Amino acid sequence: MDDFNDPFAPAKSYYKTDYRRPSLFTGRAVKDASESLVANLMGRRGSLDVRGTNGHKVLIKLDEVQDVILRQEDTDKNYQITIEDTGPKLIRVPTLSSGGHRFMDIRGNYMLSNLLQEVALAKREGRKEAVIDLDRLSENPVDRLQRMIRTVFWDDLIRSMDIDGLERICNDPKNLSSTGEAIIYTPYYDDDAYEYYIWAAKVRPDLNLKVVKLPQDITPEYVKSINDKFGILALAAEIGPKGTGVAGGDSRSYKPIPFVVPGGRFNEMYGWDSYFEALGLLTDYRIELAAGMVSHFVYQIKHYGKIMNANRSYYLTRSQPPFLTDMALQVYNKLPKTAENEEWLKVAINAAIDEYYKVWMTPPRLDEETGLNRYYSTGIGMPPECEPTHFDHTIKPYAEKLGISLNEYKCKYQSGEIKEPELDEYFVHDRAVRESGHDTTYRFESCCAYLVTVDLNSLLCKYETDIAKVIHEMFEGKLVNNKGEVETNAIWEERALKRKQNIDKYLWDEERGMYFDYNIKTKKRTVFESATTIWPMWAGCASAEQAEKLVPNALKALQVAGGLVSTSKRSTQEASSGGPGRQWDYPYGWAPHQMLAWVGLKKYGYIDHARNMAYRWLFTITQAYTDYNGVVPEKFDIANLTHRVEVEYGNVGTDFKLLSTCGFGWMNASYDIGLEYLTPHMRRALSALTHPDELFSKLNSRR
Repeated sequence: MDDFNDPFAPAKSYYKTDYRRPSLFTGRAVKDASESLVANLMGRRGSLDVRGTNGHKVLIKLDEVQDVILRQEDTDKNYQITIEDTGPKLIRVPTLSSGGHRFMDIRGNYMLSNLLQEVALAKREGRKEAVIDLDRLSENPVDRLQRMIRTVFWDDLIRSMDIDGLERICNDPKNLSSTGEAIIYTPYYDDDAYEYYIWAAKVRPDLNLKVVKLPQDITPEYVKSINDKFGILALAAEIGPKGTGVAGGDSRSYKPIPFVVPGGRFNEMYGWDSYFEALGLLTDYRIELAAGMVSHFVYQIKHYGKIMNANRSYYLTRSQPPFLTDMALQVYNKLPKTAENEEWLKVAINAAIDEYYKVWMTPPRLDEETGLNRYYSTGIGMPPECEPTHFDHTIKPYAEKLGISLNEYKCKYQSGEIKEPELDEYFVHDRAVRESGHDTTYRFESCCAYLVTVDLNSLLCKYETDIAKVIHEMFEGKLVNNKGEVETNAIWEERALKRKQNIDKYLWDEERGMYFDYNIKTKKRTVFESATTIWPMWAGCASAEQAEKLVPNALKALQVAGGLVSTSKRSTQEASSGGPGRQWDYPYGWAPHQMLAWVGLKKYGYIDHARNMAYRWLFTITQAYTDYNGVVPEKFDIANLTHRVEVEYGNVGTDFKLLSTCGFGWMNASYDIGLEYLTPHMRRALSALTHPDELFSKLNSRR
């Protein structure tokens, strides 16, 4: 048999090369090997095309190329080509211009992983063969990632609760009830939604849909009663006139509005994730999609009483960090200034006012003594969304005390047969942590519901100042709210001023020069250093003098190689006492903390610091993307510059085969927004993967 007709032939006598050459862009040496398994990918004999790659295109059979890459290069068998694979980092493919008779080297980890991704993209379109431009494989990694975010990632994160999109959402195991039904809960007052999903259940019996109308009064007891009946909650839709609906008669057409999900295992619309995703969508000119997500928040406040953790049934008692006013204003600023869009903003601001009164300025989330607010979900019992064994370590001592099994104890506790005040308090704090979005952190260990936090009160200060500004600038100082009452900008300005004073009194530590949470039970300010200490700068409720002290102190405690770490190393070590790592603590970094810090630093004139922080974060993302087959994960260990983490809940977005098709929502947004902070020189340095310490050392030496 002719070896060159065998796509897996070693071709030892045909070609040899030095595999110690560095991989493109990575600066890492590839495996030292004197010979390679070099395949004739098109089954033709030919000669090596030794010219440069500029302008060259290759003609490949997708299945064969994929098979060769995986057999030869994927040595750890995870269907990704990364720097941890020990293959020769070289294959040869036939050039298009030669009709398949000449060959071009595809060399190095970056180009090979890009080739695998291009193959996967082409196969998703149902193609068998493809012409691939080699310039695409050696594309500047910054340009490539930004292009992937804009053309692939966002599209793959879009969901819609229409009849076509329900299959993907309802087949998510998290949304299946104990009976295997896919339950859709609709609000008491939304008959259009109820009729639409009843119709959908009839025309799509394969989805096994069950439609349930929620009661008028959604109490914690009711929510607990449906804990074993997981389901998805209806969201906003475009409603047509009477007579246009699928049910005939007076029914109206119903077109669910699309939304963006975080990524990975998440197929629902999440609370604060959606704010950051919307910022990224606006940066990438997806204005209509971002506007739709604001409409979903308005719908949630109207029908469910709050912006929820996510639109799942067991989140009906739990809110999320409030970002609606800024989100609505960011979208409005991108829209044409028409009467229709002004009315859209008015509706959104009035919804935020409703949320402010009903959710945040009502006990238990309002602490009347300090005038500040805390996270406090009103749910009862163990959070049902957690893994079945998640709380076993907490419950075990109580079960052993009674001499019964864990499962028996959990059943009796959930049913109310067993009363245990200590556990009740534990779960109050646990739910508060989840409402905060920072689940979990030692900062909130067994105390979250007692803390009026820097982050929440910064956000509410932003609500107050945003609402005051909109009323003053757009509605001539007066706005009629949804109750028919008149809101004035003066009232909201007074509220913002009072909150700033209370933040200064209870949360600002003049000696340490940072903001800290305040414990309303112990009557003491905490000393736990968190990235949220910078949020008052984002909200504009810090003075210039406070910012002057805060910036150096916060960055000294929280800045590491890859950006702003969630909590300081010192605080984490003191609080954990050697316990397991928590994902919202040192050494982990998250996109929301970075993005809010950049805005805050820029707002107070610290643009160089903002650029420094942005570069560090983007370097972490770009390096992982380049070295690990295009991965864009949920979070990073930014002290050690790696996405490989051993922490609770793992790292969403890392488990994929061949191609990461969606990245992670707020990570995508942080990349596109972060690039706007970089100078042209910094962007070039990022493309070359210049380490942050090296870059800023050179920049500082020139000053």
